[in-house]
Amino acid sequence: MSSQVSWRIFGVMISVVLILNLEFSVVEGASEETKIHIVYLGEREHNDPELVTASHLRMLESLLESKKDASEFMVHSYRHGFSGFAAHLTDSQAKKISEHPDVVQVTPNTFYEPQTTRAFDFLGLSPSSTKGLLHDAKMGEDVIIGILDSGVWPESPSFSDIGLGPIPKRWKGTCVDGEQFDSKKHCNKKLIGARYYMDSLFKNNQTNTGIPDTEYMSAREALPHGSHVASIAAGAFVPNVSDHGLGMGTARGGAPKARIAMYKVCWQREDGSCATADILKAMDDAIADGVDVISISLGRAIPILSEIDAYNEFSYGAFHAVSKGITVLMAAGNFGPDAYSVQNIAPWIITVAATNLDRWFPTPLKLGNNVTLLARTPSVDPEVQAELIYVDSSKKMTSEAEGKMVLGFITAENRETAYDFITQQLAVRAAGVVLASRRSDIITVSEGMIIINIDYQQGTTILNYIKSTSKPTIKISPSITLTGPIVATKVADFSSRGPNSVSPYVLKPDIAAPGVAIMAAITPEKMNSDNGFTSMSGTSMATPAVAGVVALLKAVHPDWSPAMLKSALITTASTTDPYGEPIFSEGISRKLADPFDFGGGLVNPDKAAHPGLVYDADAEDYRRFLCASNYDETSITTISRKNTLYKCPSPRPSMLDLNLPSITIPYLKEDVTLTRTVTNVGPVDSVYKVVVQPPMGVKISVTPNTLVFNSSVKKLSYQVTVSTTHKANSIYYFGSLTWTDGTHNVVIPLSIRTQMLKYFDQ
Repeated sequence: MSSQVSWRIFGVMISVVLILNLEFSVVEGASEETKIHIVYLGEREHNDPELVTASHLRMLESLLESKKDASEFMVHSYRHGFSGFAAHLTDSQAKKISEHPDVVQVTPNTFYEPQTTRAFDFLGLSPSSTKGLLHDAKMGEDVIIGILDSGVWPESPSFSDIGLGPIPKRWKGTCVDGEQFDSKKHCNKKLIGARYYMDSLFKNNQTNTGIPDTEYMSAREALPHGSHVASIAAGAFVPNVSDHGLGMGTARGGAPKARIAMYKVCWQREDGSCATADILKAMDDAIADGVDVISISLGRAIPILSEIDAYNEFSYGAFHAVSKGITVLMAAGNFGPDAYSVQNIAPWIITVAATNLDRWFPTPLKLGNNVTLLARTPSVDPEVQAELIYVDSSKKMTSEAEGKMVLGFITAENRETAYDFITQQLAVRAAGVVLASRRSDIITVSEGMIIINIDYQQGTTILNYIKSTSKPTIKISPSITLTGPIVATKVADFSSRGPNSVSPYVLKPDIAAPGVAIMAAITPEKMNSDNGFTSMSGTSMATPAVAGVVALLKAVHPDWSPAMLKSALITTASTTDPYGEPIFSEGISRKLADPFDFGGGLVNPDKAAHPGLVYDADAEDYRRFLCASNYDETSITTISRKNTLYKCPSPRPSMLDLNLPSITIPYLKEDVTLTRTVTNVGPVDSVYKVVVQPPMGVKISVTPNTLVFNSSVKKLSYQVTVSTTHKANSIYYFGSLTWTDGTHNVVIPLSIRTQMLKYFDQ
């Protein structure tokens, strides 16, 4: 997914295109088209991983009729969290092995791509405080965070282990040697694990993987993403870092003393390949290695796959991890602000949206009429004053633009891009370009060439000024830094939005965290990085921020399940920023953010440590939800177990009854009643009363309206009856349901739409 990059020459965002990885090999002397397939076998039959792998080889040998071919064609053996393997197979071989009685499903390998200083102060995690979550958790020292990404630059000071104690004894992972990566030298008490996965990128009997020479055949990173993500989650304290002098301060992770295990699954290829076969193997290894949290900032196109779809390997890999008590966090995606664009939608995953910080680096643009505008592009170039002209097309930038600033508009109609204007700017030696375009929260630093981005309103203001005078001028000054309440907090425009397109009864995203202009570690080979640090933007950056918070919560509540941790985040999240101001969703129009933008709201770490009540769920609850979703029992067996067909309850449960810390009703016509169960994790003797803010036109009644907990009553259920007063189909309206004891406010969001017909056939 797109991440912020700094501009030096062209400042052009480079996007990667997903393609299916078709591979060709020679099988028994005949040329056949092959590709990697993932053979999923469900639960393990053996506790001994070596026996599991041996069974995989026997199965493949029976298919290929050759022990040698079985060994050579095997790519990965999944033998820890679940059983299965990845292998080079033709379509006919894949079909044949899918008919084996022990095989649950066979899917072809597919690809994902990455989703890309002040953040934790903004969230209230102050290292100078002697109270609060960061202090109580000892900065997460004994927690292990597994990062699935593009590798790590181990020399970065973010991965220093100074001041850390011994590696937790439960760690069973390893550091793997490779190109310019010496496990004895580069792993330490901070970076305790480093593996890399590329077997699925090799073609049979060939060495051409499409990986350039600039990449490292090891866990060392070339594609600049993994180090950034890892250091946001658990980077050590590094003082005096900045991006071109902007954002100067101390960089640190959410859990600065947590341990990092890097699983390199993404490679510097034209297709941005992060292969599912490799990702599954990394998740399987992470489960066996003993990680506490898995953070994945990867994704692909707009979601169309169900939680148990054969192609949704992320979902069932995460299911196995969560079933074993490992919290899995994934990026919501960078396809916002369109509705129905949120990714990674399984209810057992924590899906993270991105907001900005209370920090902005605007560039002052002073027009000749003394009107000053603040452009969204940070600029570190010296002050420039020049004549200003307007062109309605980059093709009209001729030699008369030499030495002048050029105003241009990028619209869907003119089909031009920033690259078109920048290329022409170089050709005619213009002083720079000021480009008016759709508002974007992807921030890029202008350096060496003046390339300033503004919105359409600002563009119109400048254009009107140009038309008003015979010799318009503009002065562009270096960026200034604005911080604090004068910078409105908003959900980033790129952050993918709900509602959930696959499971509309499940609210997604779950939570939001800062993901705009986040300062963190990078490879020194990254163009324009300052001493190995730069700022980047994306839900990629927000996800590890929450992973760091989860690591802190895990440190103080080691017995909490992934669902309890998720509930604590959501029910204590804030719908206002740290200054008490509302969080917005759409730029200048100032639409207030709603649960489809940020789930429960902006993560509030200290409150999450003391939620009062939590909504818990386990693997069986999720299976019952899949039954309620009308998935067939064979498919549900696919995601959970192999030997025995999973039997759904009869009658099947309601989709509304999954014990989520939210209530989403997409098709409300008649009255519905649903159940939620809360577990007391606060004071033993507690009394909670309900407070409801119903969505507009919706009636909510709760029974009982008081919950009384004591030493023998730690868990209680309540029923919610929902009815509509709307006489016609409505849009989604939002509200909240809160249980309060006077100290704790346990809030869940309500998202309800009156829909007279679920489907309509003309």
